[in-house]
Amino acid sequence: MSATPDSTLANPEQRIADLERQLAEYRAERDEALAERAATAEILQIINSSPGDLTSVFNAILEKAHTLCGIAFGSLLIREGAEFCVVAAREKDNDPSGGSRYIKVRREQDRFRPPEGTPLWRVSEGARLVHLSDATADDSYYHAPAYARLIDAGGVRTLLLVPLRKDDELLGAITAFRREVRPFSEKEIGLLQNFAAQAVIAMENARLITETREALEQQAATAEVLGVINSSPGDLVPVFDAILEKATQLCEAPFGVLRTWDGERFHVIAAQGDPEFTEWARGYGPFAPADPSSPAGRIVSGEEVVRFADAPEGEALSISAGFRALVEASGMRSGVIVALRKDGALRGNVTVFRREVRPFTEKQIALLQNFAAQAVIAMENARLLTETREALDQQTATAEVLQVINSSPGDLAPVFDAMLEKALHLCGAAYGSMHAWDGEAFPIVALRGVPPALVEVFRERELFKPTPGNVAERIAAGETVIRATDLREEPHYLAGARPARAIVELGAGRSYACIALRKDNALLGALTMWRTEIRPFTDKQIALLQSFAAQAVIAMENARLLGELRERTHQLEQSLEYQTATSDVLQVISRSTFDLKPVLDTVIHTAARLCQAEVGHIATRDGDVYRPLAGFGVSPTEREALIRTRVFNADNTTFVGRAVSEGKVIHVADVQTEPAYASSPVVVRSTVSEPFSQCRCCAWENRSASFHSDAGGSSRSRTARSNWCAPSPTRRSSRWRTRACSASCGNGRMR
Repeated sequence: MSATPDSTLANPEQRIADLERQLAEYRAERDEALAERAATAEILQIINSSPGDLTSVFNAILEKAHTLCGIAFGSLLIREGAEFCVVAAREKDNDPSGGSRYIKVRREQDRFRPPEGTPLWRVSEGARLVHLSDATADDSYYHAPAYARLIDAGGVRTLLLVPLRKDDELLGAITAFRREVRPFSEKEIGLLQNFAAQAVIAMENARLITETREALEQQAATAEVLGVINSSPGDLVPVFDAILEKATQLCEAPFGVLRTWDGERFHVIAAQGDPEFTEWARGYGPFAPADPSSPAGRIVSGEEVVRFADAPEGEALSISAGFRALVEASGMRSGVIVALRKDGALRGNVTVFRREVRPFTEKQIALLQNFAAQAVIAMENARLLTETREALDQQTATAEVLQVINSSPGDLAPVFDAMLEKALHLCGAAYGSMHAWDGEAFPIVALRGVPPALVEVFRERELFKPTPGNVAERIAAGETVIRATDLREEPHYLAGARPARAIVELGAGRSYACIALRKDNALLGALTMWRTEIRPFTDKQIALLQSFAAQAVIAMENARLLGELRERTHQLEQSLEYQTATSDVLQVISRSTFDLKPVLDTVIHTAARLCQAEVGHIATRDGDVYRPLAGFGVSPTEREALIRTRVFNADNTTFVGRAVSEGKVIHVADVQTEPAYASSPVVVRSTVSEPFSQCRCCAWENRSASFHSDAGGSSRSRTARSNWCAPSPTRRSSRWRTRACSASCGNGRMR
C-alpha cells in the first residue's frame, strides 16, 4: 500500500526508501530499454553492413537474445519446404549441463522434419507462439521419442519457440531453452518476438539482395550468351559451351551435358565438368533411348523436366544402360534434365548434376529452362541462317549452271561437270556420276571426285546395265528417287553384284542417292551421289539433287533441239549447195552441146567438192574395158597420163569394175582393209564408185564415176549419185540422139 501523507510525514525514511526503490526500477527499465535499443541498433547495423550475409546477423540476434532474455542455449532454424535446418546456435560459455549435446545432435541432423505434436510441428501448422513452462510435462515429450531424447540430451525444462513469419509464410523459428522451470516473462517473449522480426527483415533483405544479384548474374549470363550467338552465327558449339558453362555456374551444378536430337538419336555437343568426365562425355557416341521410361525416353515422350534426388537410388539406373553409364562415369547424385523444344518439337536436352544429394530447387530449374530457351533460340537462328546460306548457295549454283548451259550450247560435258561439282559441294557428298540412258544401259557421261581405282570400272558400259534388283533396273522400271543408308546392307551388294562390290571395295561407298532424269516420263539418264560414311541424304538434299537433275534434263533437251536445228540447217545448206551445183552443171551442158569433156570435167569437179573427196575421175566404156575420160585432184600432166594409160576391167579387180559389174554403189571406208585392193598403186584410204544408169529409151551406154579420199577421209566421205547418159555408137547423129533423150526421159543432168 502507498504511504499516506501522514505516514510519510511520520516516517520520512520509508518515503526515501520507496523513492529510491522506484528510482532503481525506473533505472532498470531504462537500462533494459537502452540495452534493447542498443541490441536492436547493433543488429540493424550488422544487417546494414552485411547485406545478404545472414550468418553474422543470426549469431548477433542469438547473442543479444541470450543476454537480454536469460536463455541458457538456443538456435535459429530455417525452413526449406517441409524440413528445417539449424543455421545458428548459441549457449552459455563453459556450459557443462547438456546444451552442447543438444546443439550437436541438431547440427548432425542437417535437415529434419519435426515429429507430429512437437512444438516445432505446431509452429509449422500455424501456431503464433509455443511456450512450455516444463517441456517434460508436455504430451509431445511422451509421444515423440526422438523429441524426448533431444529434451533429455539438453536438460531442457522451460521452452520458448517464436516463429519467423513473412506475410503468414513460415520462414523459420527461434528456439530458447532454460534448464530450470522458469517461464519467460511477457517482456522477454515480446523482446524475443522483436528479435524474430529483425531476423525476418534480415532474411527478406538477403532474399531481395540475392534475387537482385541472381537477376544481374542471369542478365549478364544471358547477355554473354547472346553475345556469343551474335559473334558465332551458325556455329552452335561455342554457343552451347557458353550456355552450359553459365547454367552449371548459376545452378550450382559442377557437371553438365547438352545434347541435340535428330529425330532418332541424341548427340553430345557440349560437356562441362572435370577433364575426365568431359572426355568421356564427348567420346560417347549418338544414342537412341532404349526404353520410353528411361530418363531420355521420358524427354522424347513429352516430359519437360526429369529430376533425380539421388540417381544411384532411382529405378532409372536399372532401366537404362546409357543412364547407368553416365552415373558411373560421373558420380552423379542429384540431377535434372530439361528438354529443348521449339513449337512442341524436340530439339535436344540439357542435363546438369551434382555429386552430392542436394536436389535442385524450383528456381534453379526455372533458370535452367531459361538457358534451354536460349539454346533453342541459338539453334533456330543457326537453322534460319543455314537455310538462308543454303538458299543463296543453291541460287548461285543454279545461276552458274545455267550460265554454263548458256555458254556451251549443245556441249553437255561442261554442263554435267558443273552440275556434279555444285551437287557434291551443296549435298556434302564424296563423289558423284552422271549417266545417260541409251535404251539398254546407263553409260557414264560425267564423273566428279571418283577415286582413281574406281574410274576405270565406271567406264565399263556393261557395269550399269539393269539387272534384277540393282539400282539401274529400279530406275529403268520407273522409280524417281533411290537412296540407302548403307550400301553394304543392300540386297544387290549382299548378292555379290559387281557394281556394288566395286563401289564399296574401291570407292569406300556407304550412303548414296540416285535421281532419275526424265522428260515427259521418258527416261534420259540418272544422277548418283556417294558418301564414304554412313550419313543418309536428307529430304532437303534429295530435293536439291532433283533440282540439279531437272537442270540436266533442260540441258539435254536444249542440246537435242540445238542438234536437230543444226542438222536441219546443214541439210538445207547441203540442199542449196546441191541445187547450185546442179545449176552449174546444167549451164555447162547448155554451153557445150557437142563437146562432152567440159561437161564431164565440171561434173567430176562438182561431185568431188560436194563429197569432200581429194581425187576423182569419170571412166567411159571402151569395148570390154573402161577408160578415164575426166579427172580431179591430179596435175594436168598426171591427168593426161591417166586418160592415156589407165584401163579398168569390168570385173572385181577394180572399184570401177565392181561398180559396173554389180550395178550399185561401191563404198569402201578403208582400202587397206580390202585384201584385193591393198596393193593398189593409188594411195587412197576411202573410196566410192557408182555406175551411171543406162537409158532404156535411147540405149545410152554405162559410165562410172569414182571418188577417193586420202587417209582419215572416211569420216567426211559422202555418197553422191550421178546418172549420165551417153549416145550409143550405133546411132548416126549424136546431137539428135541427145536431144531426143533429153526430151523423152529428162536424162542428161545430174540428180
